[in-house]
Amino acid sequence: MKKEFKVSQADILLQKDIADQLSGLICGTKKYYIQTYGCQMNSHDSEKIAGIFEQCGFVKASDKTSADLIVFNTCCVREHAELRVFGNVGALRTQKEENHELIIGVCGCMMQQEDVAKKLYKRYPFVDLIFGTHEMYKLPEMLSNVINGQRVINLAKNDDDIAEGIPVIRNGSFSTNVNIMYGCNNFCSYCIVPYVRGRERSRSHKDIIDEIRQLSALGYTEITLLGQNVNSYRSPDAGESIDFPGLLKLINEIDGIERIRFLTSHPKDLSHRLIEAMATLDKVCKHIHLPVQSGSTRILDEMNRKYTREGYLALVDELKKNVPGIEITTDIIVGFPGETDEDFNDTLTLVEAVGYSAAYTFKYSKRKGTKAAVMQNQVSEEVKKQRLRRLNDCVVMTLKMLNEKYIGTRGVVLVEGCDDTRSGKMAFGKLSNFKTVYFPGDESLIGQYLVVSIDEVMNNSLKGTLVSK
Repeated sequence: MKKEFKVSQADILLQKDIADQLSGLICGTKKYYIQTYGCQMNSHDSEKIAGIFEQCGFVKASDKTSADLIVFNTCCVREHAELRVFGNVGALRTQKEENHELIIGVCGCMMQQEDVAKKLYKRYPFVDLIFGTHEMYKLPEMLSNVINGQRVINLAKNDDDIAEGIPVIRNGSFSTNVNIMYGCNNFCSYCIVPYVRGRERSRSHKDIIDEIRQLSALGYTEITLLGQNVNSYRSPDAGESIDFPGLLKLINEIDGIERIRFLTSHPKDLSHRLIEAMATLDKVCKHIHLPVQSGSTRILDEMNRKYTREGYLALVDELKKNVPGIEITTDIIVGFPGETDEDFNDTLTLVEAVGYSAAYTFKYSKRKGTKAAVMQNQVSEEVKKQRLRRLNDCVVMTLKMLNEKYIGTRGVVLVEGCDDTRSGKMAFGKLSNFKTVYFPGDESLIGQYLVVSIDEVMNNSLKGTLVSK
């Protein structure tokens, strides 16, 4: 029997009551500022933190210097992240000395690492609030305790429950993110995420659908579904058997939603049913982020990725055959422990074979507590730098050649913003398949779906001319 991970409604109402009490005291007289590090999951968490702060009576500050409440939402995926966060926190010492009522908080994945959180708590006694990823919904209670003179550190290990109904202050007005699940069960040997985000928990598909319907009513037309591995989504609702392709089908039927994106897909769980859904559901975008991490089967095995080079390429082939116009993006790590020149060359040839639309490339970095951190044959920093440079050159060369096929074609662009250039204002946005297109236009076009003719290829994007609205 599937377990439904959900914080009780009584606990949610208790936090709302505390937030309402704080709001009555603060009444918009104090400002908050959130600095976010890391992935889209962290960015969406910051939107929830902002929602709770505004529920508690705070208003958004334009910068740190004007804020009465400053929070760093941290990430621990990359090396040296700890030094950067500690440095930024330490830089607030003077501001705290000048304003003793200033509240400083640090939260997120890094604070779910108990040793790091306790080190920060001890080193910076002027930090008032430290909490991890699992009990964000208790922020009103924690904030109330801080306002009443307590110093709070909440390192709860409970990663079972999902809190529904947390207020959200969304950054966009037409495109936004929706969590469908939390945590990860994969335990890749280099990755800290399962230890700080917990094991996989899927949200009720009914709660997801209700949230997206509400977003549609507010004017949002593009939704990005978030999860560490969306492919393994399974609705916990009793008597239901809704998997990720089934969820996509339900969302595809919601009026007002024009585009459905999702992040991230693990290759080992990419099913034929998901490929079929991408091919047949008209609102599902023709793009997939499919992290490969390495092109060497030997290194993939050491990474505990649970697929081979050949298996990955077979998936790419099936995607391209069944989803016309699909573009694939990826993540790649160079310099994993024991990676040889031959292993690295396997990655270069895989990049050439796949033809990625974009690749997010990283040097391997040790994360304390992971299996890879204690592996033998760690690769030198100099070799990692050289390999990263060669990999990025390979991606750019491949990308430019593949972009040539777009010249003379037309596509629908969702306009995301506008830049001032030497030749005038240029609007920009994405095609369904994630390709970025620039064309002459101003801010009045933002949020619209426009037909653009592609005329030129730029380094990482396309350039065109507006055809019609």
